[in-house]
Amino acid sequence: MPTLPYIPDTITVHLGRPDQPAENVTLPFTDYIKNVASSEIYPTWPESALRANILAQISFALNRVYTEWYRSRGYDFDITNSTAYDQSFVRDRDIFENISNIVDDTFNSYLRRGNAVEPLFAAYCDGVEVNCAGLSQTGTVELARRGYTPLQIIRYYFGDDVNLVTDAPVGSFRPSYPGRPLMLGDTNNSVQQLQIRLNRIARNYPSIPRIGLVNGEFNRSTQEAVTAFQRVFNLTPDGIVGPATWYRIAYIYTSVKKLAELASEGLRPEEIPSEYPDFLRQGDTGSIVRDLQYMLAVVGDYYPEVRPIEYDGIFGEQTAAAVRDFQALAGLPVDGIVGPSTWRLLYPTYLNIVNTYGVSTTGVSLYPGLTLSRGAVGEDVSTLQRFLARIAQSVSGIPSVTVDGVFGPATERAVIALQNLYGLKPSGVVGPLTWDAAASLYADLQGE
Repeated sequence: MPTLPYIPDTITVHLGRPDQPAENVTLPFTDYIKNVASSEIYPTWPESALRANILAQISFALNRVYTEWYRSRGYDFDITNSTAYDQSFVRDRDIFENISNIVDDTFNSYLRRGNAVEPLFAAYCDGVEVNCAGLSQTGTVELARRGYTPLQIIRYYFGDDVNLVTDAPVGSFRPSYPGRPLMLGDTNNSVQQLQIRLNRIARNYPSIPRIGLVNGEFNRSTQEAVTAFQRVFNLTPDGIVGPATWYRIAYIYTSVKKLAELASEGLRPEEIPSEYPDFLRQGDTGSIVRDLQYMLAVVGDYYPEVRPIEYDGIFGEQTAAAVRDFQALAGLPVDGIVGPSTWRLLYPTYLNIVNTYGVSTTGVSLYPGLTLSRGAVGEDVSTLQRFLARIAQSVSGIPSVTVDGVFGPATERAVIALQNLYGLKPSGVVGPLTWDAAASLYADLQGE
């Protein structure tokens, strides 16, 4: 599952039961919800009832996407149109205008329980032919006629601890698998996420040993837990986390925590790995502050409400003012302190800009949002290598690299040389500042 929920640009619907051979249809998420709502409810119902039902339908679908409920089991779709499992979807059906308008106004909102991270699995039924523990579609009509607001209707059925998340970020779907196998010696957020999941699974499967220190380091303890998990679930017990092991862990984790059920245990914020500290405030310094300033500067390029900012690694009044600007824009308490709530909105907002535009307003390619280091593979690595290869042609001391999409020793040496050139920590790891240095220099050289 991704680290934090977001609204996917598109969703893939299987036109049948999960194990039934049938066509898949990929369409914009908003079009999918409009179709479901037009298929499940009547446009003549009171608006509060319509909005309550649509919120449940959005949350239901987002839960399927977020937990990778079907993809973690090897399917190539996000949800089915079988009402025995999911929601009604009728291909090419007519959409009611008032329902379309409500979806356009609501599509980036969803439900969650308390401070749980995952979208609520907002189960529902018609309340006439079928009754269930969730929302009654026909029952919402009577509540709306009695003056209940959409959220009051939702809480009537799901409980007073259900909250509404609004203005969720929108982005392209990114599979949770990190893109390459995880193995002994790796250190990154994906390893930390793996450790968190395995420790929770071990509570239900005692033969899987607990990992003592959850720190993102793939050590012997992690390897032993992975190997034990693979034996329990009939996978090759090699201690390496490839796609099959990763997604089997994801599926079992979702199952034991009941994340795809109404009675979910809940995914707590502390179970979401983060490369950023809990709090940053005026007076703090260092590379993490510069990462923060970089993201604020990018957001400020596209949202004039956030004032321009330089990233110098010093959390001074200018940075605090930009933080307050963003907090006001995001509807957060305006205190100039970067705590978990600010991080959880700033980072997805930045990623949304990356996914939508790809470049800053000055034409520089934006940091993709994922730390790149030795062993990484994929298109982002290829892009970085293109930057470095061009820079090596014009800047002495930067060794040339081959553009092959594999972050090997040669790429690491070139990254370290670039970091030394810009006065950055020569770690060989590419975060926002190293990426920006490479992308900016590349853009300048291309423009010569």
